[in-house]
Amino acid sequence: MLKIAWDPVYNHPLPEGHRFPMDKYDLIPQQLLWEGTITEENIYHPYPLQEEIILKTHNENYWRKLREGTLSPREIRKTGFPYSKELVEREIIIMQGTLQCSLFAMEHGVALNVAGGTHHAYTDRGEGFCLLNDMAIAANYLLDKKMAQKILIVDLDVHQGNGTAEIFQGSEVVFTFSMHGQNNYPLIKEKSTLDVPLPDKIDDKAYMALLKNHLPQILDSFQPDYIFYQSGVDVLETDKLGKLGMTREGCKERDRIVLETCKKNKIPVCISMGGGYSERIADIVEAHCNTFRLAQEIFF
Repeated sequence: MLKIAWDPVYNHPLPEGHRFPMDKYDLIPQQLLWEGTITEENIYHPYPLQEEIILKTHNENYWRKLREGTLSPREIRKTGFPYSKELVEREIIIMQGTLQCSLFAMEHGVALNVAGGTHHAYTDRGEGFCLLNDMAIAANYLLDKKMAQKILIVDLDVHQGNGTAEIFQGSEVVFTFSMHGQNNYPLIKEKSTLDVPLPDKIDDKAYMALLKNHLPQILDSFQPDYIFYQSGVDVLETDKLGKLGMTREGCKERDRIVLETCKKNKIPVCISMGGGYSERIADIVEAHCNTFRLAQEIFF
């Protein structure tokens, strides 16, 4: 059965001044329910993640400041959000959503978190609308519990997964693969295991050629037994922040390549939605919903 993590807290209003589009976190499950792709039985409502699990990935001093609201003004500005306790509560529930999805995927082959993909969060700081790093937390949990031995993180958001790259810098058991806009945020990139910088306005055909070339090579050489997939839809040509030239059909084909690769190789995959900033909310929601539809089609 397809399992997805979603909770109303994902869509909680944030303090005045934030720029992050929240409506999609409610509209995605509504659309999937309305069209019959999922039922209520498919939905898992996560609870706050335990502190001890957070501290397997994030610096204790940073987590204490985040929890207690003692971040400096500069540290708060770097996150992109005005600070609030509600924001931190939302974040740790999203973290649990991805962690639980990583376990569901071991049972069902695939599972998806309606939110997550918080790949700009470093060991000791938040950046770019990310306070904690959900894929890193879940990956470290699986490794710590010996539920996985070698993990591949496939990050196809338009922005480099700089926080994820920093967390796993030098790791021999986690391979970080990031295809991202070379002229996009962050200005200073970290070093992933493999970075594939993309030129502005790259089209579907050129993008897919790169993905089809690199992904099989990584699987052959690294041989992961688990995959996390950051499926941001800010690669769309309609995206206000993306700078790439991909169509919605191309974005769907990108997802199909990743999911069919996981299915063919019998590797569980946990998916986090990542970014999406198109002018029309319908473009964002439809592109994200395609990921869920494909997961249902390919795995079930």
